[in-house]
Amino acid sequence: MWIPATVRTSAVSTTNVTARSKARKRALDVLFEADQRSVAASDVLERNEKSATSPMNPLVGDLVRGVSAHQIAIDETIETYSEGWTLDRMPAVDRCLARLGVYEIVFEQGTPDEVTIDEVVTLASDISTDDSPAFLNGLLARVSKIKHRISVE
Repeated sequence: MWIPATVRTSAVSTTNVTARSKARKRALDVLFEADQRSVAASDVLERNEKSATSPMNPLVGDLVRGVSAHQIAIDETIETYSEGWTLDRMPAVDRCLARLGVYEIVFEQGTPDEVTIDEVVTLASDISTDDSPAFLNGLLARVSKIKHRISVE
């Protein structure tokens, strides 16, 4: 069951969604690079910030640092609710998208869950396997339903 974000509330303007979407994609790039190189995401973020030709949206850093700070709880949540998939079996981009989505749903309150799910699914549609959007949609929808039961560090 895919939960599309079709209604925008006054609390989430189109400009903010666009800026947040771009920041989410950039944060995904950082998390993916760190995952592939087996280095700390904060190191990749710092290097990217230093080499950027224009200032990086602060949200990129917030997302990367948030995922990093809560990665143990995020990974446990993914392992618990991914129905038969371990983190190691997931395509790397799906693993990073799942971490980003779980972080936003469980640890951040600024974006409606439906918007986060829709944007993660859209990213998966653009850059991952054909099965990834449905997998991530199901995983993140389950997490959204039970997030009040997840222990926040």
